Amino acid sequence: MPAVFVLIWSTGFIVAKFGLPYAPPLTFLAIRYFLSIVCFLVWIALARAAWPRGLGQWLHLAVTGVLMHAAYLGGVWVAVKGGMGSGLTALIVGLQPVLTAVWLSWAGGTGEAASSTPKVTGRQWAGLLLGLGGLLLVVARKLGAGTEVTALTLACAVFALFSITAGTLYQKRFVRPTDVRSANAIQLGAALLVTLPLMLFETEAIVWNRQFLGAMTWSVLALTLGGSSLLYLLIQRGAATAVTSLLYLVPPTTALMAWVLFDEAITLATLAGTALTALGVSLVVRPAKPAAA
Repeated sequence: MPAVFVLIWSTGFIVAKFGLPYAPPLTFLAIRYFLSIVCFLVWIALARAAWPRGLGQWLHLAVTGVLMHAAYLGGVWVAVKGGMGSGLTALIVGLQPVLTAVWLSWAGGTGEAASSTPKVTGRQWAGLLLGLGGLLLVVARKLGAGTEVTALTLACAVFALFSITAGTLYQKRFVRPTDVRSANAIQLGAALLVTLPLMLFETEAIVWNRQFLGAMTWSVLALTLGGSSLLYLLIQRGAATAVTSLLYLVPPTTALMAWVLFDEAITLATLAGTALTALGVSLVVRPAKPAAA
């Protein structure tokens, strides 16, 4: 199940490449949010799933929806629309576990597990530097080479990285356990409200063809409904560690898919940079060994 989740997650960057030639990014996402909300509402009604109690939890879920859907996906899709490759976008956003782990270590965790003496270890700093070094190795070669890496696309990808990191930390800190279907419906509703006014600035028309409809169908059913629900089930069943470990494979998996489908080049520098980034992430998120008695 964790491997299936990673494969589905990796296709998110590929779907952006498939769908964006036929629609502007924010318009595509707004339609995706709306259709996903409809699907979740039907699912909630059929399963009689519970809604979170209290206005506070609704507001917290709305904040995470804006960060983890509107801001994160908006940044990724605008970057891909601007010409950034799927593999490179996945590599940049793949630093999210590094930022999350370093922040939690520095802040001493959250809730009852918080430490009074927060500390980022030497191993974690080494991992952070390795991850950044690997990313720079890939990005540096592409700066000024065609249109893949520009100031705009790089800024959008980094914005997406910080948005999903902030959303993850916010959810960990403020959102109580609730039904994944109702939580997703609230998050997507908030993302839709933020995205709707922004899409009005887009002038490109939608091309209603099989590629667009296929990308939209996969985005709604596989990524939003399937991916989110699968992640929830994995965590509920205690497989969070396996998911974290396999997330290291998202950038290379995406790069391989992009190479097969779009002929995106995989150079030696790309492989080396991806390997360094994966190693850096593993050093940061690896649990510390218990002290000897």
